[in-house]
Amino acid sequence: MIPVQRKKYNQQFTTEKYQAFLTQLVLGYPEIPFRVAETPIFVPKALKEKLIAAGEEIINLIKQPNFKALTQKAIPTDWNVPNENEQPHFLTFDFGICKNKNGELMPMLIEMQGFPSLYGFQHHLAKTFKASFEIDDSVNYFLNGFNEEKYVELLKEVIIGKHRPEEVALMDVDAPNQKTAIDFFVTQKLLGIKILALEDIKKVGKQLFYEDNGKQIRLKRIYNRLIFDEVADNTEIFKNSFDPREELDIEWVTHPNWFYRISKYTMPFLKSEFVPETRFLNEVKAIPADLENYVLKPLFSFAGMGVIIDVTETDITSIKDPENWILQRKVNYEPAVEAPDGGVKAEIRMMYLWPDGGEPQLCINLARLSRGKMIGVRYNADFDWVGGTVGFMEE
Repeated sequence: MIPVQRKKYNQQFTTEKYQAFLTQLVLGYPEIPFRVAETPIFVPKALKEKLIAAGEEIINLIKQPNFKALTQKAIPTDWNVPNENEQPHFLTFDFGICKNKNGELMPMLIEMQGFPSLYGFQHHLAKTFKASFEIDDSVNYFLNGFNEEKYVELLKEVIIGKHRPEEVALMDVDAPNQKTAIDFFVTQKLLGIKILALEDIKKVGKQLFYEDNGKQIRLKRIYNRLIFDEVADNTEIFKNSFDPREELDIEWVTHPNWFYRISKYTMPFLKSEFVPETRFLNEVKAIPADLENYVLKPLFSFAGMGVIIDVTETDITSIKDPENWILQRKVNYEPAVEAPDGGVKAEIRMMYLWPDGGEPQLCINLARLSRGKMIGVRYNADFDWVGGTVGFMEE
């Protein structure tokens, strides 16, 4: 997208360099089961400013005094966790890169989460790109004046808080074997916290403990990477550990309820040039005549599961729970990233950290490249110059 940077990068690119980069990326870490793209995205200043402006509009909604009342129905009754705090600790907003009527590149909101993303891995990925390819200092993967030192310091403040690192753990169902395990291990290296599977944690009264070298250590804060959708059909798993929905003496980073509050559920409340028209399906009075321009999405799913791209009237009328679906105007991605054999579509995730008692701070980003019908892995299995990457943005 920055022609000078793109030309310079493509000229120096070789398959051998890319393979050496991938080898360097996993040095000392587990293998990466998802595809890492051949290139970063070079984001021009004008587009960066639009991405920042779009993020600020969303944050203004989240900071409204009535936001919790607006989103109370987003939390499934069976998965409401007590002792919710006043703010999420993480905000991630995914924007498809499109073109507006004037032919300018434009971000359009695709998805949003009040849940952590690859905050460790993205820093590691960008550093490895810089070490493996010639990328000059006129572009940066950090935003908002952040550098490595400032970023790690804020990450510690948000995730560890006032505790000792051994009293804080990154938790997922089977953390070391998750697809994003490399992010967990990079985070552990940066912060010195434990990585625990759910069953590593035991409950005594209202307190949580894990064992380390035969010693019981009390957990005071959980960096939560557990998505309830993944265990909804297997709540027996909690019997060998603890049920997050019980009254517990634990601090959550971030509290599980924010996963639901800041999600596809929030999108119908946003009216912006950066947000495609989105309505709850049960509030759609008449089915649009141009259904080919819409996409149907279930509210409570992740990683693109259940999304209906080519919507028919039957799809809509056969849905039994329309209050749990949104009808959204399709976003037309622009193949704006120049690969050696043509244009590739891009999505950029703007990533914020929100410390207790502070303000949300835009720090870093994630990007994905796609040639398929959607951005997800299964739509891009047979392509190259696709997959996870990072944006280097014009200073």
